[in-house]
Amino acid sequence: MTDLDLGFVLNGAPVSVTVPADRVIIDLLRVDLGLTGTKLGCGVGVCGACSVTVDGELLSACLVPAVRVAGSEVRTVEGLASGPELAPLQEAFIRTGGFQCGICTPGQLMAATALLAERPAPSDPEIRAWMMGNLCRCTGYQQIVAAVRRAAEAGAAAAKGGATTDGPTP
Repeated sequence: MTDLDLGFVLNGAPVSVTVPADRVIIDLLRVDLGLTGTKLGCGVGVCGACSVTVDGELLSACLVPAVRVAGSEVRTVEGLASGPELAPLQEAFIRTGGFQCGICTPGQLMAATALLAERPAPSDPEIRAWMMGNLCRCTGYQQIVAAVRRAAEAGAAAAKGGATTDGPTP
């Protein structure tokens, strides 16, 4: 088996790494680069725990060969925060209880990030439809939908130059 030299941008920083040709993205992230935020759930691409974006496209990192990231921009859950400051979506998940055990949370955050990039003001049915590929056994999804809605509202308020409240979203 041959090794591949990959160059890409990971969470805003250039990366060069040599990996086995059969490496998948999740192993590239977790094993080769030490980024353990992306979780391995089912291993067959149906639970969403391993969701990352590659050039803005939401992908299951457990299925996609690492060679796919060559020359691309990859974003993981570690790339959402700006230093110690959490992203508005992360804040929304905390404030609404959109996480519990935490296994699905990185994938939920990445799926919601991709949704809000595509549709900055989604309706609740759109949020539910988009997030359907991310399984959660703890929350019942209401808090996740509320978190995505809250982040969308915060984004709309910020775009208008307004402020948001810290209170719970109904």
